[in-house]
Amino acid sequence: MKNQKLTFLISSIVIVLIVFYYLFSQSNNNSYSKISATQKFIGKETCLNCHKEEYSLWSNSDHSKAMAFATDSSVLGNFNNTIFVSSDGDTTNFYKRDNDFFVKTRGTAGKIQEYKITHPFGYAPLQQYLIPFDNGKYQCLPIAWDTEKKEWFSLPEHLYKDENLTPSNWLYWTNAGQNWNGMCSECHSTNLKKNFDPLTKSYHTTYSEINVSCEACHGPGYEHVRWAKLSKKERRKENNFGLVVQTSRIDNNKYVKLCVRCHSRRSLFDNYHHGRKDLLDSMLPTLLNESYYPDGQILDEDYVYGSFVQSKMYAEKVQCNHCHNVHSGKLKFSGNKLCAQCHREDIYNTKKHHFHKTKNEPGTPLNLGSKTIAVGEGALCVNCHMPGKYYMGVDFRRDHSMRIPRPDLTISIGTPNACNKCHTNKSPQWANTHIKKWYGKNPGKHYGTTFALARKGEPKAETELIKIAKDNTKPIIVRATAVSLMNRYRSTAILQTIKEMLINEESLIRETALRVYSNNNILEYKSDILNLLKDSVKAVRAEAAIRISELPVNEIPIDYKKAFDKALTEYKEMNLYMADFPSGRMNLGIMYANLKDLQNAAKQYEEAIEIDSLFFPAKLNLAITYSQLGKNEKAEVLLRDLVKTNPELFDAYYYLGLLLGEKKNYKEAIVYMKKASALMPERARINYNAGLMLQKLGRMKEAESELKIALKKQPTNFDFLYALADHYIKRKKYLDAEKIANKIKELYPSNSLGEQILNFLRSKVGKQPRGLLHLRYLLGCQGCRIPLRA
Repeated sequence: MKNQKLTFLISSIVIVLIVFYYLFSQSNNNSYSKISATQKFIGKETCLNCHKEEYSLWSNSDHSKAMAFATDSSVLGNFNNTIFVSSDGDTTNFYKRDNDFFVKTRGTAGKIQEYKITHPFGYAPLQQYLIPFDNGKYQCLPIAWDTEKKEWFSLPEHLYKDENLTPSNWLYWTNAGQNWNGMCSECHSTNLKKNFDPLTKSYHTTYSEINVSCEACHGPGYEHVRWAKLSKKERRKENNFGLVVQTSRIDNNKYVKLCVRCHSRRSLFDNYHHGRKDLLDSMLPTLLNESYYPDGQILDEDYVYGSFVQSKMYAEKVQCNHCHNVHSGKLKFSGNKLCAQCHREDIYNTKKHHFHKTKNEPGTPLNLGSKTIAVGEGALCVNCHMPGKYYMGVDFRRDHSMRIPRPDLTISIGTPNACNKCHTNKSPQWANTHIKKWYGKNPGKHYGTTFALARKGEPKAETELIKIAKDNTKPIIVRATAVSLMNRYRSTAILQTIKEMLINEESLIRETALRVYSNNNILEYKSDILNLLKDSVKAVRAEAAIRISELPVNEIPIDYKKAFDKALTEYKEMNLYMADFPSGRMNLGIMYANLKDLQNAAKQYEEAIEIDSLFFPAKLNLAITYSQLGKNEKAEVLLRDLVKTNPELFDAYYYLGLLLGEKKNYKEAIVYMKKASALMPERARINYNAGLMLQKLGRMKEAESELKIALKKQPTNFDFLYALADHYIKRKKYLDAEKIANKIKELYPSNSLGEQILNFLRSKVGKQPRGLLHLRYLLGCQGCRIPLRA
């Protein structure tokens, strides 16, 4: 919560939880020992006895080839003494020795070394290779095999063109950003358990099968086999054939969730357990944040789920197996026949709808220099409604939000549109003219317009965010995104909406509302959040626990102490699971900071920075914690470095200003406070602290201006009212002080301060107060907490 004393001490700042999850695309482990078939997981060979057709389809799928041991049949790359030269001149050699596969390349500490390859990873359109390291780690080689062009290529040159991938960079291939165990193992093997030990920083990863096999989706098969051996009379249909996971006779919401743990961009905080009812019991899907365009189109790779659940198709009960054969992974039909399962061909597969030539019509290909668009491509449903992007250099992924082309949004908010994906030589205005000519009607408002404004903190987005959040016809991920964007606003209507979302039936919306919730009233704060400690969903309970941990211990009611302890333990376990990521360590640091265990907080932030030296949120929190520990010099070094190297990290300016204020260097502090205020105009607490510092410098008119700006932004804030009343008394502006005192008395009738000021003014008019109660300003409201939540 937010009631701690003000001076300019950073030591009074409450740090907020961030679940800042880095999602890139590699991972590794060393002691990923294969575990034998247990009582629950029985292996694909057992399934083959009864399910020959399904097994045959699966055996040629990408799932079956998701990972393998390195053999002549599984390795697709050319290891026949091949040399690959990167764009910066580095040479990598691929070769075999005694039937084993080796690579000689630049590795640990930037030195050229020989490494043995033990596993191919993936199959098409690219194959990567895993290399064992100490402490159970497996790392992904940065050079992959293009299975279509039959050549080696450098992944970093495609993925991190603007990064300086030195050996100390988190994304360098021998570091955590390219670690198999933590980054991608869970989706390439069956029944995988990461088993990271935060103390030894080692992995003991296990799986029941090396690839994505039958039980990865259907769950452990032991009870199913027992059921199959029963006579027909003994079998009970209601027990789902003895399977943990139901895959038939379910709605599309449940069906899609069968695939979402892998086919989504998400933060994973626990091993996957089949049969869990809610996604948020083991993972947190990424909202439509900066990984997406404002209108929800794919920007970074989203692995399908985040886009599909936005789609009209999903809203109309379409599910994965309507288009994909779930065992082979292939599309059920080619071309427009896939869409014609539902959409009438006589209406939609005609030129009156798509206005393009079909494949068999005479015409000239669209030659754009760098690429050629064949005749007929414009008549394909997917090219207009599912445009895509290349990821991992060579992997083309289509956007599953299945939307109509909106060049009007390209014009207004800069998002891409399908028309200009092909017609790159034309303008969005040209495309929009044709859309209007062909289809006439206005496509209507889109949440992307609101999200684009909200990302910039534009005030006119507020009303629309509230409408979107409350609109039950909107996709859940869109509504949750609207709630997440409310953290940029502090109006009464916004705060009330967030409060309402805390009791929403959707766990994703409840969890998001908890992240952005703010209330200076402790009683209301507790009333709104305490019950969520007993929520049915793990991620919601954990988030409630970290928010309640911001309260002083004595503010937690005895009736909720047990629930709080249990939920906070869950929060801790979730982040210990993620402790191989900087985000997990930082979240643990936040927990310890809230519990006033500053030594452990600093240790966790330091661990986060050790994992990723460029993880700036941890540096900011570490600077604050150093100040709380009295290590102001170390804090100042960190903060000065942050404002220099990360000017986009606006909070660094603010906290550096606070630190300099604590050191009584008010003149320089004001420079940083004004910079922070310009960058974060919604943060009233910055104006408040700037006003207090200007008072110290004797710049009273400027101080008054800053304090009034703070109060204008938050007219009922007790601290701001108190500070302005004191300011007027210091300047002997007693009539102005009286107005503020009356306001305090009106807003806070149970607080005697307003009456005390009024009594003083009545008896001491015209005199400088001598016995006036010393003002204690509070630092720690929402405006002062680190707003690092996405």
